[in-house]
Amino acid sequence: MNETPTLSTSGHPKSASSGSGLTTKDIILETGASIVQNFAPVQAICAHLNAFHVYASDTTRVVEANHYCTHLNADIRQCLIYDAPSKGARLIGVEYLISRELYDGLPQEERKLWHSHDYEVRSGMLIMPNPVVPNAVWEAAETAEMREIVGLYGKTFHFWQVDRGDELPLGMPQLMMSFTEDEQVTWDKIKDRDSRFGVDMSKKRQARKDIVEMTPHQDADSCWKLVGGDSVFGLRILCKEVKSYSVEAEKA
Repeated sequence: MNETPTLSTSGHPKSASSGSGLTTKDIILETGASIVQNFAPVQAICAHLNAFHVYASDTTRVVEANHYCTHLNADIRQCLIYDAPSKGARLIGVEYLISRELYDGLPQEERKLWHSHDYEVRSGMLIMPNPVVPNAVWEAAETAEMREIVGLYGKTFHFWQVDRGDELPLGMPQLMMSFTEDEQVTWDKIKDRDSRFGVDMSKKRQARKDIVEMTPHQDADSCWKLVGGDSVFGLRILCKEVKSYSVEAEKA
């Protein structure tokens, strides 16, 4: 007789193995592999950024995101996104960062999938957690890095909806965006994050007051914009179109 599956808080079934710990065999293999194998792609990670993402289809859903980023070249960066900055953290998504020059060359419909970083940087929301360096030294280094990020555009997908309690990465990847003004921000999440990392967003905003504003391209940050005077966000319309297309494809 089949047992009824245990449900997560989202109503989705939990996997029987989703909460299992590592076995002795797993630990031995993991330790051995770390000695003899080449992990060049992840060893190239050079920055840990912490910020917040919102679902393009529902901007009331906010997720804290720890980005571990590498530079492919002067115009492209790529980041692995985890739900925490600790061992055992879940890989929940990826983000690609590109220069304004590359962004301008994209088709208009593609540009709608990307978000700007001007607000994240100049508001002080985007941080580089500092574990050991004296704060004054780190603040200067962080601000210098923010000058490089402020004009970049990001394309982000989350695969694991941890905010709804999923025990596994379920369903379709979700396009994510970020905040573009104070009125959109979920301040209790900022306060909690700042407390855990020992930072103050308002002080970082002040430290970055000399960073030049990079007015976002009109096609970016589409989830916050109205379409044809309607009260529906542009990306919600886009997501509905994608969903409709997927359903029709399955029927075919």
